[in-house]
Amino acid sequence: MSVTVHVPEDLAGRLASEASRRGVSVDELSAQLLAAGLDDRRRHLAFVAAGASGSGRGAAQADEMLAEGFGEH
Repeated sequence: MSVTVHVPEDLAGRLASEASRRGVSVDELSAQLLAAGLDDRRRHLAFVAAGASGSGRGAAQADEMLAEGFGEH
């Protein structure tokens, strides 16, 4: 698949320099960085529900919980 991306000149220069340093083409490095960015996005979502209380109540009931004194001891 072919994709055209327009980037600022300074970024294009940095990309070309890094591709040269790694011994790969700009296209190959771009594909690697894009894939890594997409994979990274999935990792950031891994925390979702990590702190779930198990109460079954969530943000949709926030006003109700506050009215009941949520968090008061």
